[in-house]
Amino acid sequence: MLHALHNDALGKLILRLTVAGLLLPHGLTKLLNPGSLTWIGNTLAGQGLPTVLAYGVLVGEVVAPLMALVGWRSRVAGLLMAANMVVAIFLVHMGEITAFKDNGGWALELQGFFLFGALALVFLGSGRMAWRPD
Repeated sequence: MLHALHNDALGKLILRLTVAGLLLPHGLTKLLNPGSLTWIGNTLAGQGLPTVLAYGVLVGEVVAPLMALVGWRSRVAGLLMAANMVVAIFLVHMGEITAFKDNGGWALELQGFFLFGALALVFLGSGRMAWRPD
């Protein structure tokens, strides 16, 4: 009975669909609201970085999740999503790194889920249930 629960390919599929499926709407919202890219560009400029890097969020939150959803170059997609989250945490959430919510949860649990879930994809790959397994 428990042997039937050992299915690495299905586990990797669930991980890919969950991380990418939950991150993609964040990217689509930014894509459909150009003002958010302006805000990101201004935040980057405030750190002395080129504003054009704001478009990187579309790679990390739209292109990479789509890659992971279909299972094409999932390790690369995971790396892009993880890098995106590191930048997001650095630019926007550094003050919350050690903060906790009233319910006891980490203030960055969503960002942490995206970061560490994406890193898991880097190391695990897509699994067999993918367009192009890696």
